[in-house]
Amino acid sequence: MSVNGITSATATEAYSQTTSTAKGKQKETEKNTAKIQDGVIYEPSSDSKKENPKVYKQDSALIEKLKADADAQTAQLRQLVEQMISKQGSALGQTDSIWSFLAKGDFTVDAETKAKAQADIAEDGYWGVEQTSNRILDFAKALSGGDPDMIDKMKNAFEKGFKEATKTWGKDLPSLSQDTYNAVMEKFDQWAGEGTTADKE
Repeated sequence: MSVNGITSATATEAYSQTTSTAKGKQKETEKNTAKIQDGVIYEPSSDSKKENPKVYKQDSALIEKLKADADAQTAQLRQLVEQMISKQGSALGQTDSIWSFLAKGDFTVDAETKAKAQADIAEDGYWGVEQTSNRILDFAKALSGGDPDMIDKMKNAFEKGFKEATKTWGKDLPSLSQDTYNAVMEKFDQWAGEGTTADKE
C-alpha cells in the first residue's frame, strides 16, 4: 500500500470524524437554542392582571331613572299627606313640617288613605323594606359604577343620610325605617363579600 493511499484513507477518516463531530455539535447547539427559545415563553403572572384593571363608570341612565322614580313616588306620598292634613283643617307651612306633622301622630286617617299607605309600606310595596333597600343599593352601585373600593364611602353616605332623616323626623324613626336601615347595611356587606370572592377567583 502506498503512502498516498494511507494518507488518503486517514484523511477521509479524519474528515468523517470531523464532519460527524461538527454535525453532533450543530445538533447540540440547535437543541440548546430550542431549549433557550422554549424557556422564553411568556406566562402571565397574577400581577399582569393588575396592569389592565377593570374600569368603573357611573351608570347615569340608572341614576336618572331612580331619581325620577323616587321623585314621582315622593310627590305621590306628599300629596296623600297634604290631602289628609287639609281634610283636618290644617295648612302645610314649611317643607319639613310634613315630617314633623307625621312624627307627632296627631291626626286621623281616612280608610282610603290608610289602605294606600299600608300597601306602599307593605313587604312588597314601593316604600317597603325590600324595595327601598334594593333601590338604595342600586343607587350606590350606579353612583360608584359598581366599584367595590367605593363600598365604604357609599355606606358612610347612607349612614349620614339616615342620621339627617332622624334629625328631620325629630325622634327615632319608625321601625319600618330601622328595618330598612338594617337591610341596607346587610346588602352593603353582601356586596363587599362579592368583591372578596371575585378577588379570590
